[in-house]
Amino acid sequence: MAGPGSGETGPSLSYEQARAELAGVVERLESGGSTLEESLALWERGEELATICQRWLDAARARLTPSES
Repeated sequence: MAGPGSGETGPSLSYEQARAELAGVVERLESGGSTLEESLALWERGEELATICQRWLDAARARLTPSES
């Protein structure tokens, strides 16, 4: 079963995997030393990872929140 992290850009990542990779992206961006092109690519990957994490969190919240009938 594919989770909320499933996307068109490759295999699905678990929340933990996406969060860990996102932390690494943030660390690389904060450390500087990358070219503008590298920084933009890191930023774009960070946006993708943040979206994956948000989907996982939204799905978990939906499971925990009683439906309003």
